[in-house]
Formats: sequence, structure tokens, C-alpha cells
Amino acid sequence: MSAQKRVHLNTAGAAVPLPAAVEAFTQFTLLEAELGPYEAEERYAGQLGEDVYAAVGRLLGAPAGTIALFASATDAWCRTVCNLRLSRGSRIWVTPYEYAGNLIALRLLADRLGCRIEVVPTLPDGDLDLDWMRRELDERVALVSVVHIPSGCGIVLPVAEIGAILTGSDAVYVVDACQSVGHLPLDVAQIGCDILTGAGRKFLRGPRGSGFAYVARSLWDRIELPFYDLHVADVDASGAFRLECATAARFETAERSGAAVLGLLAAAEHAHERAHAADSEVFDALTGAVRRAPGVQLLAPGSTHSGIVSFVHADVPAERIRAFLANEGVHVWVGTGSHTPLYHAARGVDRFVRASVHYYNDLGDIDRFGRALATALADH
Repeated sequence: MSAQKRVHLNTAGAAVPLPAAVEAFTQFTLLEAELGPYEAEERYAGQLGEDVYAAVGRLLGAPAGTIALFASATDAWCRTVCNLRLSRGSRIWVTPYEYAGNLIALRLLADRLGCRIEVVPTLPDGDLDLDWMRRELDERVALVSVVHIPSGCGIVLPVAEIGAILTGSDAVYVVDACQSVGHLPLDVAQIGCDILTGAGRKFLRGPRGSGFAYVARSLWDRIELPFYDLHVADVDASGAFRLECATAARFETAERSGAAVLGLLAAAEHAHERAHAADSEVFDALTGAVRRAPGVQLLAPGSTHSGIVSFVHADVPAERIRAFLANEGVHVWVGTGSHTPLYHAARGVDRFVRASVHYYNDLGDIDRFGRALATALADH
């Protein structure tokens, strides 16, 4: 491989960290080593206790008091959604693009409460059947879970339209925004969701080990946590406690990485100030390069796409394609069909190549990807 820069087309897995996030993370870690972790935390009390909630809130169009921080998006999702109080026998809606981790949690929740999981059908092109949702919505629908952009393909689901359909119902509306926060503009009021979760490490370009949730105030009393941590409660000698937290931080646990939180703060501030998604020309070029590759099947259901392009080849394994591209300095990823089981696995897709672009990618990157991919597949 030549001395050219490496082309990172794996933001959907984890982005190249933002320099400001790396700086914030590093400087806090060094300060911990110099002063001690508690003392460093005290030095940054304003940023850790106020600024980060305000910054994430601005990014989502949400009040700072409705933001809770976690070590990952999965932790955020499970800490809130898995502890919802739902009526026995309720209906839970998911889409065919639901993430497997969410499905595991929902299956456990449904089994515990005697609920039924139902999959929203799609139209022939892969778009969700919104008319079905309108017809089938009734008082038994207690929870609707939608992944804004699934990690296995670039379809953008119409979260605001779904929110409008659910307006006035008692259903709790949950949006997994792991692949859209820092990528597409988000406004929880416009979406109409009750919970929205996201990760710092993907399109936000923050550090690994950071995640968050927006939790609507109206929902707080319907989330029954197995415990509240000491930072939000006061306990007397009998073991009785009372909550002393007037924000969504009540859903957090006390121990966390101050370095990761400060990195998330830097990333959220940066994302709020700049344009979000990769240039549409770059994404279109990526899609075109895959379409032109010999023997490739594009995995692109639906009519609206952004950021992520996934594909398979009939004869060349995904792992071999990824390894060849990596040797050429182009980083993509191998997706697993079982991670989106209701879509990929149901269609017999076991492994696939996933390429994802962000604003730091340009047409030159896509040209290198296209040429390397064509070479990888030239003999097949």
C-alpha cells in the first residue's frame, strides 16, 4: 500500500474521533493522574454537571433536564425502555429493521409482561406500511420501537410521520438514533417521541463509552428502575429513600468516565455548530461505486437512504472483500445478518460488506474505494 491517507468508511461502526473530543478526553485523564479523579471531577464540575446536558439537549431540540447520560446507547436504551411499566397483554410494535440487541430486550420485556411483539409490515419497495399503522393502532398498542437508520442498511425511516400517527395515543414511542445523531438533524418535538437514544462514538465523533437518552418528563413515572443510585437519592437509617433529582439524571448510575463525558460534550458542541450529513454527492458516489461493481447485490430497501451502503457478492465472502480493501488503505466493515434478523437474516443474508460515509469523506475517497472494490472482484 502507498503512503496515501487511510480512507475511513466505517463511521457506522465508530467514527474517527473528533480532535477536540480526543483533546478533552486526554486532558482530563492527565488531570486525573496529576490531581486524582475526584479532584479532577471537581475542577470540571460545571461541564460535567450542566454543560454536557445542555449541549446534548440542543442537539436534540430537548430541554437539558430531559437528558440522561450512559456508558453506551445500549445501556441508555435498556435502562429506560426495559423498565417501562406496560399493561399485561399489550401490543409492542417493531419494524423489520429493528436492531437485534433491542429485540432481545423487548422479548424479555414481552415475556415478563405477557405482551405480544408485532412487526410493522413493509410495502414491496421496503418502506414501512404507514397505512397499516393507522388502521391497526388501538388502545392495546403500548410501545412502538423504531430505529431511525438501521446499522445494516441506509434506509431512513420516517420517524416524524410515525410520531404524527401515534399522536394522541397512549403508546410510548422510542427512537433509536444511533446512526442518525450527528448525521441528520434531530428534533424530539418534531419527531414526537417519548424516548430517543444515541451513542457518542458514531456520527457524533465522540469517544467510545459514551451514550445518552432523551426521556420525556411525562414518562418518568412510568419507568420503574430496579434501583436508584446514590447521586439522586437520600437514604435514612431504615433504608428508606427519597429521590432528590429533578432531572432525567435520575435514570443514570453514579459511576462514569469523566473523560468520556467531556469528549461527548466536545462532540455535541461541534455537531450543533456544523452541517450534519456527508455531502449528498459523496453518498451518491458511494452508492454508484457499489452498483457498478461486478456481481454485487446492493442491500438498499426503501425510498430514502443516507450514510450507509451495504452489499453482498454471490461468490466473494464479505470478509475477503474487507481484507482486500483494508490492504489498500480503505476501511469498511463486515455486517452480520443476525444483527438485523427481521430483515437480513430473514432473507438469508449471513454476512455483508458495509461502507458508511461522513463529512470527512470526499469524492477522492470514494474513487479509491471504487477502484479497490473493482480490483477485489475482478476475477469473479
